[in-house]
Order: sequence, then C-alpha cells, then structure tokens
Amino acid sequence: MTRPAQKLTDHAALDRIDGLIANWDFEMSASPWKVKLWRLRSIPLGLRPAPAAAILKPVTPVERWNCYFLFLPTGTLSAAQRFSLARLRELEGELLVICAAPTPSNVPDELHALSTALIWKGLSGYDFSAYSIALHEIAERSPGADVFVMNDSVLGPFDGLEAMLENAPWELTGFTASSAMENHLQSYAFQMRSVTPERVRALRTVMPQHTAYNHFHAVVSMQETRFARVAAQTMKVGAFWFADADRLGDPSLFAGPALLEAGLPFLKRSLLDRYGSIHDQERLRALLSARGHPVE
Repeated sequence: MTRPAQKLTDHAALDRIDGLIANWDFEMSASPWKVKLWRLRSIPLGLRPAPAAAILKPVTPVERWNCYFLFLPTGTLSAAQRFSLARLRELEGELLVICAAPTPSNVPDELHALSTALIWKGLSGYDFSAYSIALHEIAERSPGADVFVMNDSVLGPFDGLEAMLENAPWELTGFTASSAMENHLQSYAFQMRSVTPERVRALRTVMPQHTAYNHFHAVVSMQETRFARVAAQTMKVGAFWFADADRLGDPSLFAGPALLEAGLPFLKRSLLDRYGSIHDQERLRALLSARGHPVE
C-alpha cells in the first residue's frame, strides 16, 4: 500500500528553500572540456586494484537491503554511527554493513550483533569501493532486491525516510543533486530498485568489481559525477532536490538546515566541523537534539 506523500514532496515546503528544484528528473548535461581532461588524468592518478575484502556474515535472499558504509580506521564506533545503525535497523528490510578497517579483526563486535550481513574491506578505495562490493554481493546472492545505501558522511537517517523510499518515482533515487562538473546525484545516500546482475553489470564503469579509485578527486570525477549519467542508460533516475551549482553551490551544505527542516532525513556531518562556519552551530545542534541525535 502506498503511503501518503511526505512533507518532503510537498511543494509548499520545498518552495521555502530558494533556488532548489524539487522532485527532479535527471537530465544529462555536457561535460566541460576541463572535466574531460581531469577524467583522463584520473585513470592513472587514482585507479588501483580493489581493496581486500572479507565476508564476515553473508548476504541472503530478501526483498530489501539497507546498506551502511562505515569508515573505521581506529575500529571504534562513534555515537553518531551508533545512532545511524539503530535507525537503520528500524527500517523495513535487512541491514548490510560494509566496514572499512585496517583488518577484519578491527571490525567491532557490535557490528556482528547489529547487522544481518557484514563485510570487511580495507581502508583504501573510498565509498564507491564499498558501494560496489555491496551491489555486487546483493546482485549475486539476493537478486531483485531493492537497496538503500548510505555512508557515514551524513548524520541520520531521521524520520520520513521509509515513505520517501516507497514513494520515489525513480529506479535510481538520489536525495540531493547538483550540476557541479555535470548534472549528478550526490552519493552520500541513494536507493536502487531491483538490483540484478544485469543492472550492476550496466554500471561497471562506475562500480567496477576488481578495481577502485584511491584518490578523492578521481572518485568524484570518475564515479560520483558519472553515476547518474551511466545509470540513466538503463534506469529512470532522479532526486528530491536539485541545485544549479554555479548559482547556489552544494545543496547538502548551503541548504543543509533548511532541507532537514523540510524533511530531508540526513545532515552532512561536515557541517559540524570542516564546514562549521557556514551555519549557526547552535541552530544545527538544536535541530539534531530535537530529532534525538546525540550532540557531541
């Protein structure tokens, strides 16, 4: 049964966030020559063998997987990561955790208890190497499952995510999108419906199985900003909000608090530290506290 549309898809709420386009169907845009040049440089600069990985608890056939990528160089979970794990366990479906840590023995015992499926990967490769592992495993062992993916660069998920996933009109759904470099989905969280070997094979240039980009700018130019373009060849793609980067910048940053108040179930963690000067910190902490999130 389809649930009533959430506040997030209510245009009266969306219109309060100046400059954002709501419920945006992906439109392919041209890649500037500088971007094309950078992509050519990115292959020798960042492409490496895929990080080592080990299946600690296997994926099994279910209708829905919720995947969480954790980066744990010290092997210790933060309060924010524990909050995310608890909220993800409340969603429909089963929880697959991909944990990047120095060795499999550094994966916290808590993750074995909290997850339905658990995979260790090495520290290299950034988030797309984890996404690739998750999608390939699900395609092989739980073909046809719907998959929600998020990484620990965002806090949450907060209330409203379940209905958003159910009501999304796209096969590949992003939460925010940007025109930076070219029109693309921001990859901190997304949903992909009906993950099959054929669907994952069609994404092989952005989700390679045996290689990974171990350079931040290479990941952005070769994977994040190309993900929607490649997916759109076989899927309907879109996002809940789109921003023209030339006018507005990164929507997950400049509109972070407004999006959260309008119903986006995430907040970029970097707004509390690296980009802490963009927004009033007292307001951000009040927004998190009101949603039951630990304020460190």
